[in-house]
Amino acid sequence: MSRVTLPLSAIALLLTAYFGVMHAAAPARTHGPYSTSFSRTENPISENGQWLNGHADGLDWTDVRTTPGLAFGTEPGGHRPAPQKYDDSTALLKGIWGPNQTVQATVHSVNPDQDNKVWEEVELRLRSSISPHSCTGYEVMFRCAKTAQAYCNIARWEGPLGRFTILKETYGADYGVRDGDVVKATMIGKVLTVYINGVQKVQLSDDKFPTGNPGLGYYLDGATGVMGDFGFSSFMATDR
Repeated sequence: MSRVTLPLSAIALLLTAYFGVMHAAAPARTHGPYSTSFSRTENPISENGQWLNGHADGLDWTDVRTTPGLAFGTEPGGHRPAPQKYDDSTALLKGIWGPNQTVQATVHSVNPDQDNKVWEEVELRLRSSISPHSCTGYEVMFRCAKTAQAYCNIARWEGPLGRFTILKETYGADYGVRDGDVVKATMIGKVLTVYINGVQKVQLSDDKFPTGNPGLGYYLDGATGVMGDFGFSSFMATDR
């Protein structure tokens, strides 16, 4: 049997061509969609190990808990000084997510504030991460009220507790939410867009965090004992 010996340079070219084709044919990684209506009673939220939590995994923040049909925060509220007051209840989905993300949730709100004394806030998270003493990514926050002081704001969390940058502030009744409203946020490339009941409300560009995971959160200030008064009754996230 005759044997053909190829030079090393030719072998390298063949291997490069082969593996290059294999890599090009591989599908892009996607994770979603993930959807839930919070069917269990859990503190903190787990859903078979699908979630990271603010205190359980980040230590300096608070966890998200659930009862059937509702996810809500565990932040004590009241009037606390910074930075402790910014220990928002936070939960992020685990896994490797693509950068183009959509998050949507249905608001639950009873006894909404009408006197601008209580801040009950529901939050969507995009391209976020959490680990001991660090939480990063994008937060879209909605005040559970329909007053002139209601808002839909966007912040970028920078890591340590209390370290964040406000990227956009919009105020007025049209930017607040009430029970049954559907809130949605997308981040495609560096463009973050926010919707309430299908109507676009806010849009901006930022590219500090190109990757991360979707999630949800809550903030409470000015009152105690009202944790279950506001939250989300359903949640969906996808990177497709």
